[in-house]
Amino acid sequence: MSDQTKNAFRVTLSEAAKLFGVHDKTLRRALKRGELRYVVVRGRYRLHFESLMIWSQKTVTVRNKRDMHGIGQWVERWRIRNTLYSPRPPKQEP
Repeated sequence: MSDQTKNAFRVTLSEAAKLFGVHDKTLRRALKRGELRYVVVRGRYRLHFESLMIWSQKTVTVRNKRDMHGIGQWVERWRIRNTLYSPRPPKQEP
């Protein structure tokens, strides 16, 4: 087992549905089509977060749901507005 597989961040089906603003049936269809990576722990799906992110960027409807009802709705609030603490220094004119 590789280090990347051992340290993979996994979420349950219901957690993924809440995080991405989609119905759990949508995720089950994606699982059935083989679009998501997962492991089964004690009879429950554990979805790889990285594959969820890649999947959520492929289709417009899922992307919109993620941005409007899922984790994307808080991105604007997370943006650092104070340039003193911003990881990107302000551009200086030459």
